[in-house]
Amino acid sequence: MRGWSVVVLVCGLLSLLSLSHACPKECNCNSNTKVVDCRGRGLYDIPRRLHPDTQELYLQDNRIRGLGSMAFREIPLVRILDLSNNSITLVSPTALLGLRTLQHLSLASNSLRELDKRLLGPIHSLSHLDLSHNSLWGLPGAIGDSLRNLSHLGLAHNRLTRLDRSLLEALTRLDSLTLRNNPWRCDCQLIGLKLWLETYLYKGGVVDEVLCSQPEEMKDRDLQKVPYQLFHSCMTTSYHYLFANIHHLENERLLRGHTHGNHAHPSSHAIHVPMAMGEGFSGGGGGGGGGGLPECEPKQRQRPVNLRHAIATVIITGVVCGIVCLMMLVAAVYGCAYAAIMAKYQRELKKNEESAAAKRADHAAAEKEPLENAIA
Repeated sequence: MRGWSVVVLVCGLLSLLSLSHACPKECNCNSNTKVVDCRGRGLYDIPRRLHPDTQELYLQDNRIRGLGSMAFREIPLVRILDLSNNSITLVSPTALLGLRTLQHLSLASNSLRELDKRLLGPIHSLSHLDLSHNSLWGLPGAIGDSLRNLSHLGLAHNRLTRLDRSLLEALTRLDSLTLRNNPWRCDCQLIGLKLWLETYLYKGGVVDEVLCSQPEEMKDRDLQKVPYQLFHSCMTTSYHYLFANIHHLENERLLRGHTHGNHAHPSSHAIHVPMAMGEGFSGGGGGGGGGGLPECEPKQRQRPVNLRHAIATVIITGVVCGIVCLMMLVAAVYGCAYAAIMAKYQRELKKNEESAAAKRADHAAAEKEPLENAIA
């Protein structure tokens, strides 16, 4: 009797185990290809009882609104995960935890406004990421560390006004990038993207377009075709003002050193260096309390370093021009002197030839006269 009870218990456990790995009733499963297709089933959540060997999961065209923590813990081997065309607004930072083999992730056509920098942290095998047709305002720069193997990134049809260059530079294997239909603000905060795009295209990368939306005078212009002269004022103001602040800091440090026996208060560094960085470069963070320059609005400021550079340039140019003129003058004088000497030499040579000819004629006449007398 006890043996029969053990057999029944084992059979029950096996049946429960098989049910736990059965295909969800809302989906179609292929055990050979390990593909689970749950498209267009009106789902509000991730289906349960997914087989742990699932490698492809298609959940597009549903009504999923959010992804909770470890939402896919049942399928750690999944390689393709498609969540496009849902209503996802919130994604937990640990929603993809455990998916170490994920290669293709699509969150396109949802309502995402931001992504947590920790979302893709555990995933280093991702090669395709589609975030197009959302409402993203930006991407965290730290997310680039998780995307080093990425070959395609889709960011079209979002609300991006700028993109961190450090993030793009981390994508060393990127082959294609979509950026169209974003409200790009083409000010000096976007020159980093312009420089990166030129290098990226030179290396053979593929990108669609970056059309400016702001400011008004740049609207509908392709960022790649905007001349650098339009960014010159911002760049000059930023860099020279930074150098001016550094120079001021150094002078103050030396002055304090002479006055107080090199016991300068360390707070001077805490005051001026951030000021130079915030005001000079106007980083995307907005600065701390209104002491910095606006994002790309060039303002007239005192730039002693630039003034000294201009004066030095004028002086050096004048010296070089003076030297060139002096050399031309010396060459002219030398030419005139040489011509005069040669003319004088030719005149003396001609005069000597004429004198020699006259002497030869007189000598011939003198020899002829005694001979004629003798004959007579």
